[in-house]
Amino acid sequence: MGKDKLKRFAEIKTFANVLQLDAGKPFKGNWAKDFFKNNNPVVLELACGKGEYTVNLAQLFPEKNFIGIDYKGNRIWRGAKTAVEENIPNVAFLRIQIENINEYFAQDEVDEIWITFPDPQPQISREKKRLTSPRFLNYYKQLLKPGGYINLKTDNDGLHAYTAEVIENNGLKLFAKTEDVYHSEFLNEVLSIKTYYEKKYLQHDKNINYLKFSLT
Repeated sequence: MGKDKLKRFAEIKTFANVLQLDAGKPFKGNWAKDFFKNNNPVVLELACGKGEYTVNLAQLFPEKNFIGIDYKGNRIWRGAKTAVEENIPNVAFLRIQIENINEYFAQDEVDEIWITFPDPQPQISREKKRLTSPRFLNYYKQLLKPGGYINLKTDNDGLHAYTAEVIENNGLKLFAKTEDVYHSEFLNEVLSIKTYYEKKYLQHDKNINYLKFSLT
């Protein structure tokens, strides 16, 4: 492991806005009240990477609480450090495996979910690993409030098409669908947030897909 990674892993342990593994379990059912010390809605960014969406959403919506979730602490470090340096109080990061998410959030605790540029897991044999597969949607259904939104933003056309098919086959409610969000009627200040990887995709004129749906 490189010196930079070791330094980041050491530093992340000092951040009050980062909870790793079992440290997040005591907040289950009470993230707003016990961690953020308010009664505001809770929004998750899954596979948050460097946490760009988590941090930017928190800045846009100070009346909500945002939690970025990823297993790679080396990536979370960037978003967590930015939130500390810029004194953004409504941001937290949780380092866990997403398949264990129901151990950390109670039923109807989450208002909205963002899934931004996840690993598309293109192999058929790894369909269950896709964050929009029926397996994962069942996890989200347990913690997402009725009518709560799920947002998928991805450069991967295959994952976009797959998710649209899952939505249709399961009779889920679709609110927005586009294969080119930056040339669509859905573009707004939220969808204009760009992650590190998204900026690279756009430099190569890659289209960015977007879906917004609910599980009820």
